[in-house]
Amino acid sequence: MADIISLYKKQKLTSEKKAALLKKQKLLSVQQVMHCTHCASKCEKCRLPIDKKCHDEKHMILNQVVPYRFCKNCLTDYKDFIDTLKGEGDQDCYWHNDAWLTTWQKWIDYRGAVDSYKKSKEFRQLMQEFKQSDPD
Repeated sequence: MADIISLYKKQKLTSEKKAALLKKQKLLSVQQVMHCTHCASKCEKCRLPIDKKCHDEKHMILNQVVPYRFCKNCLTDYKDFIDTLKGEGDQDCYWHNDAWLTTWQKWIDYRGAVDSYKKSKEFRQLMQEFKQSDPD
């Protein structure tokens, strides 16, 4: 009788293992997304690799530190965006239209939302759980 396996216990153990594996996969997924969106070696906007010297310098435009890590091209476009908001945009850049402004504003809003999420109590708890979970 000792060799009889309880199907209920076996099923419960299997479903618990599946649930734990699914949770771990979700943790890894969230962590990977957050890691990739803040990769120090890539432009935050276009995701292209950033030149080492460009990355090491603190970019300044209009006497303000740029709050994002940009490649040279995205930094120039960001500067144009700031200039345009101030009414100082280059009139020869006909592509700097309302849709271009909206694209930049929505990207900045997105970055702000990601940063807010990363500062949330729940996200910090999630990262703590990830640190405590097994490496396998």
